[in-house]
Amino acid sequence: MTSLYRSNIQQLKLINHGKVRDIYDIDDKHMLIVTTDRLSAFDVILPDPVPKKGKILNEVSTFWFDRFNNIIPNHLTDISLSAVLNNKQDVDELKGRGIVVRKLKPLPVEAVARGYLIGSGWKDYQASQSVCGISLPSGLQQASQLAEPIFTPATKAAVGDHDENISFQAVVDLIGLELANKIKETTLKIYQEAVEYAKTRGIIIADTKLEFGLDESGELVLIDEVITPDSSRFWPADAYKVGVSPPSFDKQYIRDYLETLDWDKKAPGPRLPEEVIIQTANKYKEARDRLLK
Repeated sequence: MTSLYRSNIQQLKLINHGKVRDIYDIDDKHMLIVTTDRLSAFDVILPDPVPKKGKILNEVSTFWFDRFNNIIPNHLTDISLSAVLNNKQDVDELKGRGIVVRKLKPLPVEAVARGYLIGSGWKDYQASQSVCGISLPSGLQQASQLAEPIFTPATKAAVGDHDENISFQAVVDLIGLELANKIKETTLKIYQEAVEYAKTRGIIIADTKLEFGLDESGELVLIDEVITPDSSRFWPADAYKVGVSPPSFDKQYIRDYLETLDWDKKAPGPRLPEEVIIQTANKYKEARDRLLK
């Protein structure tokens, strides 16, 4: 299977190579985002790509962007790759993974909604019986469903650094009360609608991470990716049970494998066996197929 680990578009100025996405400057109002097949885990970019992962992420995100258009505008445009790239080879290589988006002011917050106690939320709960300053009932177990979804923001870390859970008050201190409240309300609304849809497809969305930006008029806009296997935990509903980390259709499979290694979770990341890469690719594909087909 072919894959794209890193793009190299000579025609456009590179803004940034992120954990997964390469971003190029087009003009004052637009950028090109290329979703590669890179995989990050524990905020470290791994050396092996997962074939077709980038295309799957783009396809899933585009589906959700369209679905949530009634809730919030997004950064997508109708501008084609061929309209901004004059090299046919670049256009062909980026088909399905390159999108032209509006240039916006990104907000310095990871907007996280949780409906289940897993991952860093579970670790926080074990330490303090709370997540991001939100007190939770005693006696909850790993993967317990919460009485209602909670908003648990995090810092937006640079490549190589780790995101850290923060309180809602910390978000207020960063961007102001009005905008913080709007992000919280929008995040929980998007999460709830996604949960209800995914349930009809046999998927539990345990949690998700969203990103937002502001346009020239200060309007809140949904950016980056939405409810993908990279930004969310997808569990098969028929295999879910409390007390263990459920099997998943996302990169949790990779995280679980990495936890078995003697690795300090710092760069460079370890090489992945071919079997793990293939299994991961299959999980991304199954998530896409269940949601979209």
